[in-house]
Amino acid sequence: MKNRYDEKGVRSLVAQNLKRLRELKNLSQLSLSAMSGLTHNFINDIENCTKWVSAKTIARLASALEVEPYQFFLPGSLPDDARLAYLKDFQDSLAVFVREYPDHYLSGKPERNDDKRRTKSTTPP
Repeated sequence: MKNRYDEKGVRSLVAQNLKRLRELKNLSQLSLSAMSGLTHNFINDIENCTKWVSAKTIARLASALEVEPYQFFLPGSLPDDARLAYLKDFQDSLAVFVREYPDHYLSGKPERNDDKRRTKSTTPP
């Protein structure tokens, strides 16, 4: 399967989603700037694909827009009903993970490093 996204494509995807999410909240770039602590020029540059963002910037924008960080990476070609189905599927998968995580990963007594070493040294090959 051919990868549809190169670096420029990912920048464009984030830029489109930033603008879409900002407009859904009826915010100007200036308002988002004040809420996120980023400069108006930087937000404009992101939306125009001339600047890239760090994880810290994505987190600040997500917090200001009250969205999850993954929403900046949703495929732009999805119609609204498909986007909602995609989000519903993601939300369901996340709910299953959260429900099963404690049972699968946190059950029983956690091993200490020295317990692992003893097990290795006393276990025959």
